[in-house]
Amino acid sequence: MSASNLFLTSGTADKKAYVEMMGAMVDAIASAMDHPKAYAGMGPYELRAAVHTDELLPEKGCGFEAILEEVKARILPNLVRPMSTDYMAHLHSAVLMESIAAELVIATFNQSMDSWDQAPVATEIEVEVIRNLCKMYGYDENSDGVFTSGGSQSNLSGLLLARDWFCNEKCGHDVKKSGLPADFRKFRMYSSEVAHFSMEKSAHLMGMGYEAVVKVPVDSNMRMDVAKLRELIEADIKAGNKPFCVAATVGTTDFGSIDPLAELRQICDEYGMWLHADAAYGSGVVMSEKYAHRVAGLAKCDSITVDFHKMFLLPISCSASLIRDKRYFDALTIHADYLNREEDEEDGYINLVNKSMQTTRRFDALKVWISFRMRGRDGWSEMITKCIDNADYFYSILKKRDDVEVVVAPEISSVVFRLLPVPGSSEDADTMNKRIRRKLLHHKGVVIGQTVCNGNVCLKFTLLNPLQSTAKLDELLDLILSLR
Repeated sequence: MSASNLFLTSGTADKKAYVEMMGAMVDAIASAMDHPKAYAGMGPYELRAAVHTDELLPEKGCGFEAILEEVKARILPNLVRPMSTDYMAHLHSAVLMESIAAELVIATFNQSMDSWDQAPVATEIEVEVIRNLCKMYGYDENSDGVFTSGGSQSNLSGLLLARDWFCNEKCGHDVKKSGLPADFRKFRMYSSEVAHFSMEKSAHLMGMGYEAVVKVPVDSNMRMDVAKLRELIEADIKAGNKPFCVAATVGTTDFGSIDPLAELRQICDEYGMWLHADAAYGSGVVMSEKYAHRVAGLAKCDSITVDFHKMFLLPISCSASLIRDKRYFDALTIHADYLNREEDEEDGYINLVNKSMQTTRRFDALKVWISFRMRGRDGWSEMITKCIDNADYFYSILKKRDDVEVVVAPEISSVVFRLLPVPGSSEDADTMNKRIRRKLLHHKGVVIGQTVCNGNVCLKFTLLNPLQSTAKLDELLDLILSLR
């Protein structure tokens, strides 16, 4: 293969080189899928030494064939394989094959989603996908949304719009023009004590600091305690603070618990607050005919974080920020003569940078468009339902055992549990559970999660793979118990 081929162009030689290069990489990847384990690579020190190089940029390049051999030898064998039914560690999914094909289109044509003239059909596809997503989550035609890099950015977008809405409509202050108001240190937003860390990170990035985030206790089901929330809001008002937002979680990272959205909507209406839903995990539940009712309250939220690289089984990165009233995207709009000229909008050109925190963005909406249309409502319902059913099954068999503690019944597809030591063992439970997770990773090729609940080290199955079976779950439990 000639080293002179730089890009795929209309030239015959370039097209031939492209097909050969892509084909060679596809063949290498397929050949590397030679075992079913989630991880069969090296440990951290050995791997660090194996990939070390004194010269990342050599004087003369080695060419594609040579670098492909290095990829085969050093990279592919040491990758975690989320597509394995032995992988259950995080909200990190296998990816549908058609979405990998979509990634090839995205990377090859490299559209930039900030202006129409950099991404004509890509812009129109994103607009169509967002319109349909808003409808799917119960929003009307006044809603809107934009694709983002992930849940943290979608949460930041929703919370920033909440803050600016509060300042404009409740305080008569335009943050966009004048910056934070003098009393910004009194602003308060509320999230559960098991909410994602992006709540605090967002408060920091918005200039309010961690102290603006009030952590609300959870009930026995790991859901936000509404009575405690009301007490905290009342206490803040009495102290002269300004509650502006409740950030509900629809699928907590560890437990998959869903905060009571209908009750939170009532509280937000009562106190004049914005209701944001971090549904990065739980947004996929809407696709299940059997379980969609569990997230029906999303339609009541002012903004929603949707992640497609979790339960929707699409490649990283792929997320969206949806809002019930599109007027509030004005907080992110600023015009530049070289990019999103106002006359373009008058002539029908849509420049998506007007509602995005990013300027340059990828054409991630294509992955959603292709996979939704290819598999249809019935296909998606089957996949999502299977994952939730698997969690229900695994919880049910753990619950019957007296040598395992289970934290909470799953609402989505996460099961958190804790093995108890064999009677007479000198090893404490925390040490044993940590040891078992490491042994599974490095000796059995099984990757599961670990977290802490009520001060105890726990193990976690995050079941996002619709190929998982109850028989395999039984087998994995037997394996784990044998390592005590």
